[in-house]
Amino acid sequence: MNLYNAISANKWKTWIIMFLFVVFITTLVYVMSKALGLSAIGISGMALVLAGFMSIGSYYFSDKLVLATTGAKEIKKADYPAYYRAVENLCIAAGLPMPKVYVIEDRSPNAFATGRDPKHGVVAATTGLLDMMNEAELEGVIAHELSHIKNYDIRLAGVLAVLVGFVAILSDLFVRASLFSNSDDNRGNAVFVIIAIALAILSPIAATLIQLSVNRKRELLADASGSLLTRYPEGLASALEKLAADHTAPKTASNATAHLFIENPFDNKKVKNMFTGLFNTHPPLEERIKILRSM
Repeated sequence: MNLYNAISANKWKTWIIMFLFVVFITTLVYVMSKALGLSAIGISGMALVLAGFMSIGSYYFSDKLVLATTGAKEIKKADYPAYYRAVENLCIAAGLPMPKVYVIEDRSPNAFATGRDPKHGVVAATTGLLDMMNEAELEGVIAHELSHIKNYDIRLAGVLAVLVGFVAILSDLFVRASLFSNSDDNRGNAVFVIIAIALAILSPIAATLIQLSVNRKRELLADASGSLLTRYPEGLASALEKLAADHTAPKTASNATAHLFIENPFDNKKVKNMFTGLFNTHPPLEERIKILRSM
């Protein structure tokens, strides 16, 4: 798949995912309502409206939610001149409008991009990354993030982050509600109870796996297109080596936003947690470095 096909695919995938999300949530709520002995039709209708608003909201406001979650602060050129200048220069080379530039106060080195399209793009980097990288490495990282913007990865990733989180919340609410429901009222809905329990367990896992599959592919594409932008793959390869060697635990990242970063902030080498290491949001750094150095 070439770059232009990838951009086109990301655009239509976003709309398809939003539509399927509305259908899936409505079906999920219907089954869970039947399992709890509630008015399934009425509640499903409300869920349909809510899911529609959630889809639209994730399209327009996912970037604001991500920035608020990570504690990112917008900066001016005078605050971090080298960082800001690198973004400016690479935007000119890529033919992109200048995104808003943010910094996250966090010693763990990392960076991400967000926004629904290039006109509303955002680039964010942690203070740990800005302190660690030399000029060529910083340009490699920024070029990678600008490639996400140019490829419309940021729209797809932002929408997925919000919708996957909503599925997890919905499943959790069902589990809690079922604990307080009257089991005698639900004997006639035994089949729906079994299906609802299975969906409550499997839905967040399935949604996360879809999210991770999309993310791994877009990371490799951004590595390649970012290197094409700088004409120096070694800059990004060296930056990824430094990220692989760093063991600083993140302060501001979360499982909902981990897939947005250039490197998984919950790498097992950083956080010894069996749950955060269960699914990998990125291709292995060793594989990415090897590909970059073969260019």
